[in-house]
Amino acid sequence: MNQESKGMLIGFVGILIFSLTLPITKIAVQSFNPYFIAFGRATLAGIAAASYLVLTSASRPSKSEFIKLVVIALGVVFGFPVFTTVAMTHGASSHGAVILGLLPLASTVLGVIRFRERPSLGFWVVSLIGAGLVLTYALIQGSGSLSYFDVLVALGGLCACVGYVEGGQLSKKMNPVAVISWALVISLPVNFIMASYFFKSEYVAVNAATWASFLYLSFFSMYAGFFFWYRGLAMGGNARVSQMLLLQPFCTLIASSILLTDPLTLVNVLFAVLVVLTVMLGKKMVVR
Repeated sequence: MNQESKGMLIGFVGILIFSLTLPITKIAVQSFNPYFIAFGRATLAGIAAASYLVLTSASRPSKSEFIKLVVIALGVVFGFPVFTTVAMTHGASSHGAVILGLLPLASTVLGVIRFRERPSLGFWVVSLIGAGLVLTYALIQGSGSLSYFDVLVALGGLCACVGYVEGGQLSKKMNPVAVISWALVISLPVNFIMASYFFKSEYVAVNAATWASFLYLSFFSMYAGFFFWYRGLAMGGNARVSQMLLLQPFCTLIASSILLTDPLTLVNVLFAVLVVLTVMLGKKMVVR
């Protein structure tokens, strides 16, 4: 197995972890304030990250690395969690999942602009087809229009792309675990203050399933998933591995059908198959 294939496989493990984020967030927002969820999950993850950095005696990032870490934090520690958690109070996780299908194309564009990657024309065509399939699906489900909910999820996805691209590139120089750990630790003071502000005493009595959802968002969606995702991006390249994001909406659809009993329809399966085919084709295209 070559380096690119290994990167795609490792990245896919991260995608599986991330694919549960929307349905599990939907469970959590039934009992918790969305802002408490967004900042609280980053707080717990930040505490775990600080423990990791201390135990491993990790070296401090340089000035240039620190700036990149701030950008990563703005994208995946603040932007994505806040936008998508608020969105889950307005719509279904299954619908939000397909909007996030636009992530691969957005990540590729950002990679091209930021790091001068040069995908071939065929790669662009396949990426546009995949994104077009996901957008078509979203419009079909939304009766031909995009809503306020769609905008929130799209903004969250854009923030995620920024964090993914910068994090994947920085992971070529730093340990991927250290990258997300430093991003969480840098933002920990703000997250702690905001989580404390939005915390309510009645949350203590919330059922175990809701707290389990919150813990998953904290330690997996917010932290462990990035171990695999950033390492995959570093090994296989941003343009190539980011195509695995096309699979995330459909992994989320399956998770939603199991956790939230959202229907898994023939249309869902059809679009899932078509999108998987675009990922397979994208893997064969040249990226310089």
